[in-house]
Amino acid sequence: MITFSRRVIAVCALASALTACGASAGPAARPPAPAPSPAVPSAPPTLAAGPAGLTPVFEHGPRAAGKVVALTFDADMTADQGPRAAAGEHFDHPRLIGTLRALKVPATVFMTGRWAEEYPDQARAIGRDPLFEVANHSYSHYAFTADCYGLPTVPKERMRADVERAYQAFRAVGVPDPMPYFRFPGGCYDRRALEALTPAGVTAVQWDVVGGDAFATDADAVARQVLDGVRPGSVVVLHCTRSAAPTTEEAVRSIVPELRRQGYRFVKVSELIGAANGRG
Repeated sequence: MITFSRRVIAVCALASALTACGASAGPAARPPAPAPSPAVPSAPPTLAAGPAGLTPVFEHGPRAAGKVVALTFDADMTADQGPRAAAGEHFDHPRLIGTLRALKVPATVFMTGRWAEEYPDQARAIGRDPLFEVANHSYSHYAFTADCYGLPTVPKERMRADVERAYQAFRAVGVPDPMPYFRFPGGCYDRRALEALTPAGVTAVQWDVVGGDAFATDADAVARQVLDGVRPGSVVVLHCTRSAAPTTEEAVRSIVPELRRQGYRFVKVSELIGAANGRG
């Protein structure tokens, strides 16, 4: 019995040795496949330069691309309003942002650099939330033409620097990927402004529906104005400042369910621009 057991052990040991040798003598084992490279995100869609290389201007998406609409919100604060903020005036609107999140509404926030500096935590949270995209509304919120709602005017030679300073402010507070879209303060621009911003490589984004919420006191009137104006591909301009647009959040709570009832889908400006380029 002991002799038989020893033979069995010897045979097993020999088999193990042969198996090991066979493994080492056979074809070399294939190295593990390399891990796939992480996908490189594509650049945000922009419009091609306009005539004579001018900064392109986008007002709305394709009308025949389905019932989509982009809500945009201007987070305004001019460079000289710091003392007013220090005295307690609110240029932010966290309740509005919270409502957009609760309703799951994608949106584009056109932010001034000065606003981002005043509310860095909010700017960073908006910029890192995939529901939103942050775009440029200048640093100073000064006008890029004369006679624009009483705003101070940026000299032509300083226009590009004002836009670039806003991007610097976004990066400083932790906004990771601000979009290459720019909205003129007050919506005011002319050929000189478009020429000045050509080297910045931005697409100027206007709108085709004015919400009328600036300094409004009747949320229902704001909602009606938006609902009456929206068409497929529309860009709606509203505001993200409690002091200057106190009824916007209430109006949004009426606008969103009604447009959804009508079959509209909410998108960011980038999706509309992509559709205009044939990428959507």
